[in-house]
Amino acid sequence: MSWLLNLFETYQSNLDRVGEIEKKYNGQEYTLLPISHTTQNAHIEVAITEDGNFHSAIVIDKEDASTLIPCTEKSASRAGSVIAPYPLHDKLSYVAGDFATYGGEIKEEEPFSHYIEALKNWAESPYAHSKVKSIYRYLSKRRLIQDLIVQRILYVDGNNRFMEKWEGQGERPPIFSVVAGGQESAFVRFNVYSPGEEVLSPVWKDSGMYDSFIKYYENLLGGEDICYVTGRKLPSTDRHANKIRNAADKAKLISANDTSGFTFRGRFTTSNEAASISYEVSQKAHNALKWLIHRQGKTIDQRVFLVWGNDTLDIPDPSEDTYSISPASAPVAVKKSNTNQEYASQVSKALDGYRNDLSGKSDVNIMVLDSATTGRMAVLYYRNMDKELYLDRLKKWHTACAWLHRYRKNEQGEFIEFYGAPATKDIAFAAYGPRAGDKLVKGLMERMLPCIVDGVKIPQDILTSAFRRASNPVSMEKWEWEKTLSIACALINKEEGLKLALDKENDDRSYLFGRLLAVADVLERRALGDETRSSNAIRYMNSFSMHPERTWMTIQKSLQPYQARLGTKATYLTKIIDEIASKFKTEDFNNKPLSGKYLLGFYSQRHELYQKKENNEDAMVASNDEE
Repeated sequence: MSWLLNLFETYQSNLDRVGEIEKKYNGQEYTLLPISHTTQNAHIEVAITEDGNFHSAIVIDKEDASTLIPCTEKSASRAGSVIAPYPLHDKLSYVAGDFATYGGEIKEEEPFSHYIEALKNWAESPYAHSKVKSIYRYLSKRRLIQDLIVQRILYVDGNNRFMEKWEGQGERPPIFSVVAGGQESAFVRFNVYSPGEEVLSPVWKDSGMYDSFIKYYENLLGGEDICYVTGRKLPSTDRHANKIRNAADKAKLISANDTSGFTFRGRFTTSNEAASISYEVSQKAHNALKWLIHRQGKTIDQRVFLVWGNDTLDIPDPSEDTYSISPASAPVAVKKSNTNQEYASQVSKALDGYRNDLSGKSDVNIMVLDSATTGRMAVLYYRNMDKELYLDRLKKWHTACAWLHRYRKNEQGEFIEFYGAPATKDIAFAAYGPRAGDKLVKGLMERMLPCIVDGVKIPQDILTSAFRRASNPVSMEKWEWEKTLSIACALINKEEGLKLALDKENDDRSYLFGRLLAVADVLERRALGDETRSSNAIRYMNSFSMHPERTWMTIQKSLQPYQARLGTKATYLTKIIDEIASKFKTEDFNNKPLSGKYLLGFYSQRHELYQKKENNEDAMVASNDEE
């Protein structure tokens, strides 16, 4: 129950944002839903005058379709042929009293009679809003479809029946484009037109309407029981919210409707004996979860990754890279990465900003959600951590799994360098390639969470896969291989604890072989000049990782023409090859497959040569003068 309690507390901490419309990057609107409300995609908007007459109607664009509507326990979870009207906005079969007249199919009871009776009770209650009364007066006339046909919103054939598809001449009307089924399945939302007011708040965005229904519906709730989340005696519910990830999501986190299947056999006779949750807690917790997912959740193939604080919502995401936490400090860190101490200081400064923003009692929540079927959703991973512990773990990850990367782009579309840990989605890129399916990506992201949050070791299969792909550059484009290489180095270095700066005293055989390969690559690359083809060192890299001694002989022979082409300019690099070779122990220069350290040696040696190219050229000149 801890995740429910933390979501409930998050809702309580953000009551001032209830009903406040916000927009996502793509323009889609969302809000922290009031209790007893949900969202629905509407197709038709009908405007009513204050005295209860039809004013106008439009077909709603898909971008503006999401509508906040009041709902009851029963209507929020209705399915199949169950008659459970929403209190105000609903499908034509519920809100149109003349639905059957135009060929609308009605099974058993008439849905409109249930709908209009419930609307009447609300409109005549002490909590009724004037807009509810206006809508009720109009719908009581039972002529909605007739008016929509006159307004050329809905269309009928010669028999005065709904057209299944457009049979007229000219351009197809909008209603046939926005409704997935027939016209009769259209969802209608209502608004009230007031000529006396210049700007009238839409019904579905009117806080007065929210409060009106909440107060009215509170008086209809009963069946008090002990709430397992708060410990208080409150009206309970066994109907919990769906539409958690999006408006079309039917999966529920809490459900207990399978009484005929002996769900509780041997344990309980009713679902309430297993767990009792109050209506208020269920509503607020689920609404907070929906809001957080829209606001800051990451969804990959319907799997949701969410991080938030009870009081402070914006928490550094463990799945993001170091640049996302502090882009301003990343370029500085690259220059001082030789010691790693300066870099760790930069990460600490970036995270200190979050430490200061978080209140003293604020905890950090990490949640992963997914559904195996259309009706059931599960919490795959959940952690509630003290903020200080979380930020310390995050700092440790971003300093231990750090390497130099060049695959990010700035706002101008230019590649930039940053030193730090890669994002989990980019780790999936390195391990499985850019064409990996969402199922693989979301699985890897879930498996990496304990490595970041709990400090466990990176799974060996992920390390092995990234290592093998980084060792096979000919199978991918250069930019893809460079990205794979730097990420693989970061993962391997998480376990090895080396530095980006070249360690000339390191006599590990894999590290030394990697250095040899890097020098061979740089030497040939300089000899090739403007030619873009891969060097022999790169082409033989996969074979080199498995049979280093044998492959090095081949690479070294292939270097001779390029050493001759460079002449004295190759002296400096040739001396480095001799220097590295002299560090090998006799028994280590063999064909035993290399470990991941060879990638670290390769990257560090190549980086060192590129960084000091001008100095190296000066050294070559000096060396030639001495000779």
